[in-house]
Amino acid sequence: MDGTRDNDIQAVVDADRAHVWHHLTQHKPFEEAEPRIIIEGKGMRVWDQNGKEYLDAVSGAVWTVNVGYGRESIAQAVQEQLVKMCYFAQAAGSIPGSKYAEKLISKMPGMSRVYYCNSGSEANEKVFKMVRQISHKKYGGKKNKILYRDRDYHGGTLATMSAGGQDERNLQYGPFAPGFVRVPHCMEYRKDELGLGHLEGEEFGIAAANLIEDVILREGADTIGLLCLEPVTAGGGVITPPPGYWPRVQEICKKYDILLHIDEVVCGIGRTGTWFGYQQYGIKPDFVTMAKGVASGYAAIACMVATEEVFDCFKSDPSDKLDHFRDISTFGGCASGPAAALENMRIIEDEGLLENCEKMGERFFANLEALKEKHAVIGDVRGKGLFLGAELVKDRDTKEPVEEAQVGAVVAACGAMGVIIGASNRSVPGRNNVLCFSPSLIVTPEDVDLITDTVDKALSEVFG
Repeated sequence: MDGTRDNDIQAVVDADRAHVWHHLTQHKPFEEAEPRIIIEGKGMRVWDQNGKEYLDAVSGAVWTVNVGYGRESIAQAVQEQLVKMCYFAQAAGSIPGSKYAEKLISKMPGMSRVYYCNSGSEANEKVFKMVRQISHKKYGGKKNKILYRDRDYHGGTLATMSAGGQDERNLQYGPFAPGFVRVPHCMEYRKDELGLGHLEGEEFGIAAANLIEDVILREGADTIGLLCLEPVTAGGGVITPPPGYWPRVQEICKKYDILLHIDEVVCGIGRTGTWFGYQQYGIKPDFVTMAKGVASGYAAIACMVATEEVFDCFKSDPSDKLDHFRDISTFGGCASGPAAALENMRIIEDEGLLENCEKMGERFFANLEALKEKHAVIGDVRGKGLFLGAELVKDRDTKEPVEEAQVGAVVAACGAMGVIIGASNRSVPGRNNVLCFSPSLIVTPEDVDLITDTVDKALSEVFG
């Protein structure tokens, strides 16, 4: 962009300020200042209405644009599909829907069936409904409780918020649905909160998983149908699981006949360096949900993927008109989503983006560790692949978080220097102190260094 503002752009800005209700935004400041409007994107860069260029280190602000902006081949695939067949209810199939399901399942050994819908929240809610229906079909309605983890996030519907481990996101939206029970987080950096400060490494990981078993025993295993977890906690602070945690979680689920649901809405489709985050840890889930990176934001699509054993639960008695999964997702029938997803997956394969994610993730992590040596305000660096976080604290000994406004100042300083980074916000009371990084999988060494160099300058500007 040349930075020139014409009348058309000004009209767009005026219409946006007058009529658009932005997500996660307090609009009062727009009475005096303009909202930001992103006009164009190419590769890792985007431009706003003023022509300012940014390096996007968060893939569209919400971990979505995994293959970068301006992919003409995805746009072409969508265009061709829309002309040929744009939509038909998912009670019937489509060519791209069938092809993508087959391709997706080939990346997920042990999984078998794909249910299409239009958002991560909806995909997660499909799982919750299935578990509730299974409880009636197999357990007389009793095994219906759903366990979720502190700091994890699963969506913005009332049901998924009932399984929400981020209390600030839930404030003012209750009462919530019954039958959802929280289990403790597994963050080793904050292990004192769990009463496990004396443990480290695998011993801590096993003990953190055992806290889930404590909740199961308290509630009654015969009442619990599902454990829903993110493989790496995203907005709650980029929390990577400690060694020993996932094997013990899997063991607990098998012991008490509890289905395991892995929410891959953020981690899925390459973000951690494997197709799915759970594949980093040897997990064998019963359900996997995904959305954001499935089509890299080029079309709306989400998937709920289940094992054949789960699928079989809903075809046991064809004579019973209520036996099947009685659900529909209107826009799960849009053929543009799987068409975009197919081309998105081809790009990742042909360009070696999983390998690039792993390599660039190692470089990014090392750069953040170097910043930790330089800036005492960085208390912890965490992450997997190109999904990274740096927790900011006032004091490394006490681990007291910095003020949320200071985290926001770092984000703003980076933005002023032309780099968009993220931060945990409006999530966990008193714990919104983590800088978040999730660049597209196409990121180069030069991009990684520019991002971390900019963070270095921003930290010095805000904290001295």
